[in-house]
Amino acid sequence: MKKNNLIKGFLCLSALALTVSCTNLDEEILDGVPNNSSAGGSINTSATLVAAYNGLRDFNGQGMMYALDEMSTDAMVGPTRGGDWDDNGVWRQIHTQTWAPDHGEVKGAWNSLLSNVYNCNLVIENGGTASEVLQARFLRAFYYYNVVDLFGQAPYRPVGSSLLDDPKVWSRSEATAFVISELEAIVGSLPARVSGDASIVNKDAAHFLLAKLYLNKSVFDGSGSFAAADMTKVVQHVDAITSTLAPNYWDNFAPNNNNSDEVIFSSKNIQGGAGGNMQSKWRMCTHYNQTPSGWNGFATLSEYYNRFGSTDARAKYSTPTIIADLGNPVGFNIGQQYAPGGVVALQDRNSHPLVFTSAITLITSGATLETAGIRGMKYIPDNSNLGSPDNDLVLMRYSDALLMKVEAILRGGTGSAGSILSDIATRAGVAAAANTLDGVYAERGRELWWEGWRRNDMIRFGKFLDARELKPYNSDPKYLLFPIPADALFNANLKQNAGY
Repeated sequence: MKKNNLIKGFLCLSALALTVSCTNLDEEILDGVPNNSSAGGSINTSATLVAAYNGLRDFNGQGMMYALDEMSTDAMVGPTRGGDWDDNGVWRQIHTQTWAPDHGEVKGAWNSLLSNVYNCNLVIENGGTASEVLQARFLRAFYYYNVVDLFGQAPYRPVGSSLLDDPKVWSRSEATAFVISELEAIVGSLPARVSGDASIVNKDAAHFLLAKLYLNKSVFDGSGSFAAADMTKVVQHVDAITSTLAPNYWDNFAPNNNNSDEVIFSSKNIQGGAGGNMQSKWRMCTHYNQTPSGWNGFATLSEYYNRFGSTDARAKYSTPTIIADLGNPVGFNIGQQYAPGGVVALQDRNSHPLVFTSAITLITSGATLETAGIRGMKYIPDNSNLGSPDNDLVLMRYSDALLMKVEAILRGGTGSAGSILSDIATRAGVAAAANTLDGVYAERGRELWWEGWRRNDMIRFGKFLDARELKPYNSDPKYLLFPIPADALFNANLKQNAGY
């Protein structure tokens, strides 16, 4: 893992030149590639659009946006295990909300998101086809949404501005308004979602992202007041989505999850070929001696795990094939772990029984060095190709949209929630959550565990800064946003977020 982080660090540094210039470019691309209108140059917009899509793979791994969205919450922790997983304390800093502007994962997320905005702008501003431009505008809106969510302010370049000038910067409310206006302008022109392939920009994905924006608008604009009109917009956009719940919750995370109608937008992977680092979705938690062999790193917290009832199908899933291939169920694993076939009990590297425990500390040691912590596996490993699997990364899912609708109605929006909570609960094999904001918050934690939405939910519900299992204090409000990386502040129009 340390080797991976060093490589990632070099990649972040190489992207630094883009960090302060990932903007709406109308004169000249700042890496020296001219656009058609200014110098008669040529951009391969088709290939650049592929690069913009491939940027979604940066959400695949255990770091950057994923770590900031999940490990900063009550759902995930990355403890130091002796000589493993310390990485100068970067994972512990995320979980305990003690990060600083020089944090590598913070800088990596900033660079990734704005570098992908840059690729989208290359398509938009350099003669892409109508279809390419529509797709690039949606992808740019998605990347900007994440910039707004994580960092607040967002750099951009006005049409006709001098390349000698620093890019301008939108405030959080201005950036939110821009993203909403972009999506509303294109949603009617986007194609319907392709059956069996949600990785192509589509109308349902735009409605989903608009619902997410209106639901969080009061957080992003600082008003703190969930306007009834905004909540009604959430309901309307969810109602416009043409999707259904998958019969089996785990259909959404299987190697052939592209066939689930519940998946609204995804990052496509091809078994044995092009794809993101999906293997991290099982290797980041599994022990070295398990199948799949893992990095023995991350875990969930017992207080989070205990919110699942004993019959909740979302917490653990097993089939004869899964046991034959892996030896253990997918989902959250605690207790003795087994070799494929589920009979031979495994040991750790010190010949102790490989028994995962609920007890965990930020720095583990002694006999539980390798076994502390409940391990999670959200995606069913593609056993025929564990290193380059076929599982698509789920970025938007219909059950999330339905829970957004229930929440928006409870916050004053107009509409009927119908049987949403009972439908989701029936599939999970549990009683329906209470039809209250607290009930919806709890259900989102169970339904969407480790899918990259926990930080966003905790902030919206006012829970993010609270004391919890391994963070026995309330955090400073500055941690509601991540700091602007120190290197990016060479742009004089960027100001460090308050408190850093």
